[in-house]
Formats: sequence, C-alpha cells, structure tokens
Amino acid sequence: MNAKINTKYLSFFLITGFIIFFCCIYLYLFYWPFGFSAKQDQVNFIIDWGESFINVAERLETQGVVASSKNLVLAAKLTGKTQKIRAGKFSLPLNSSNYNVLRTLIEGPQSYIKVTIPEGVDSRKIASLLKKKLNIDSLKFIKLVHDTTLIKTFAIHSTSLEGYLYPETYNFPYGTREQQVIDELVQQFFKNVNDTLIERGKRYNFDLNQILTLASIIEGEAIIDSEMVYISSVYHNRLKAGMLLQADPTIQYIIPDNPRRLLNKDLEIDSPYNTYKYSGLPPGPINNPGVKAIYAAVSPAQTQFYYMVADGTGGHIFSQSLRDHINAKKKFDRIRIQVARDKRLKGTYNSEK
Repeated sequence: MNAKINTKYLSFFLITGFIIFFCCIYLYLFYWPFGFSAKQDQVNFIIDWGESFINVAERLETQGVVASSKNLVLAAKLTGKTQKIRAGKFSLPLNSSNYNVLRTLIEGPQSYIKVTIPEGVDSRKIASLLKKKLNIDSLKFIKLVHDTTLIKTFAIHSTSLEGYLYPETYNFPYGTREQQVIDELVQQFFKNVNDTLIERGKRYNFDLNQILTLASIIEGEAIIDSEMVYISSVYHNRLKAGMLLQADPTIQYIIPDNPRRLLNKDLEIDSPYNTYKYSGLPPGPINNPGVKAIYAAVSPAQTQFYYMVADGTGGHIFSQSLRDHINAKKKFDRIRIQVARDKRLKGTYNSEK
C-alpha cells in the first residue's frame, strides 16, 4: 500500500518537475531577459529581401539585440516563424527577448523611407532614384514599366507605364519591391486624375494616353506653372493646323546623355518621338507629368500662338507669326551669348585670383 502511494507521489513529482523544467526552458528561450524597458538603447536593423533567417539571427546577435542567435533560431523554429519575418527597417532595443524580437519582425511597426518623385521625370530617373532610396533593382523596375501583362492589370491601353507613375511624396517601408512601388504610383495616379479630366480630353479627340503625352511635353517645357495653359495652346494650335510640334523635350527624351543643349544633328534622329520629323503627338508620354500639366493639356488658353521661345528668365515669349518668333529667338540668342561670355570672364577672373 505504502509502496503504491510512494510510486504515485514519485510520478507526480517527476511529471511536475518535467513541466517546471520545460516551462523554465520555454521562459528562458522566449522571454529572457525579462521585463525589458522601452527606454533601452535602440538600434536600426535592416532586413534585406530574401535574406535567410539564420543570417538575420546572427546579425542580431552581433549587434547586441539578442544574446544568442542559436536560441533565436530555435525559438522561431518551434513556433514556425522562420518564414514569416518581413524585409524592412526596424527599430529594436538592445538585450531584447526572442519573443519581442520575433513579434517586432513579424507584426511590429517598421521605419518608413520618404521618397519624393519630382514632376516631369521619366521612368529611368525614377528607377535610379528608387535604387538609391529603397535599394530596388532598377533594371527590373524598368522592365516592369514596359511589361504589357502588368499594364493590362491596370486597364491602361498603352505599351508602357510612362506617364502613369504619379509624381508625389511617398513613404515606403524598406524592403518594398519593384512591383509594389509601381502599384502604389499607378494607384496614386488614378486617385488624382479624375473622369472630368479624361472627359475634357475627348473634346480634342484625345484618349488618356494622348492627354498624358501632351501633358508630358508641357511639363518638359514649363518652368513657370502659370505658363502651362499657354504652352498647351501653342501645341493645340499647331496640331489643329497640321504643323510639326517641334517640341525640344521629345528630343531630350531620345538622346542618351540628356539633359543638355540640343544640337542640329539631334533634330535629325529617326525616331517616332522626334517631333521635328514626324507630325502629331509622339507614341506616348516622355515623362510623368503632374496634375497641373495634365489639366493644362485639356484646358489650353484660347490664343493664336503658334510659336514660343525661352526668354532667358525661365519663361517664354509667345508669338503668333513666324517673323515675331524669329525676332524673339534672336533676342534670346543674344542673351545666351552674353551669359556664356559672362561665364568665361568670371572663369578667367577666378583663375587669376
């Protein structure tokens, strides 16, 4: 009888001991050190896309976030979390528990990176900017911009997303991939380009792609926003009269070393984007215009202007006749020559100092 009782108590104590032991192991593995304070020193920790969990754990140990990378890996495997951590930039306290590290990497807040895409830049410059800011693959980004299968998912009737990558300031989590960026930019485009703008384009027999094409040329020409409707009127009048657009931004688009001063030989490049050789609008947008340029493309000022030339101050001189345009151009050429002469004189002066 006593032997049976002793055996029963022994079994009870052994089972209880094992439970306590495993609880201690569990608490140590997941929650040690206990009760960390949010006031502890924080480190910014970046996880690259596709990085292995083992490598992440080892870097966390090296930076002092966790005590043991092996324990972190074991904790993650026991809970099936090794494949659930996100790429991104995280703020983590030093000497943290494995539980808190895993929770932060899986569902905690991320640090965001501000990216400003200026109005009037093309997809190549956007790709370069995103590579610097988000470490994306710029070649893959460009490939996706011209991926007809992807373009169709947006119900866009074009061979490229050029013009639809809306210029704006965005906050992206580190680790955002190429298509995710494109999705956000195109969605932002359709939030800002409403049906009213599209309907206005129909007055001129423009579809959305043609609206954006003209808007991108206007964006490429304009420095002063208030001039956009007048620049638009020049191109509308030339299109209506069957004249060549002769838009310099379209040449800048097809030369490899843009932007620079155009040469006469550039105007002879055989490209459908060369509006000095081919009439009408080019095949598609040459950059990604802002909403002001898009509005100007479908709301031109009512003028008789057919010509324009830079005035040397950032604006333009608009003319109705070729004679007035030639005179305005001569005036600008004199200003340009004077500016070049002043630069040479300044350079000579500085070299003598």
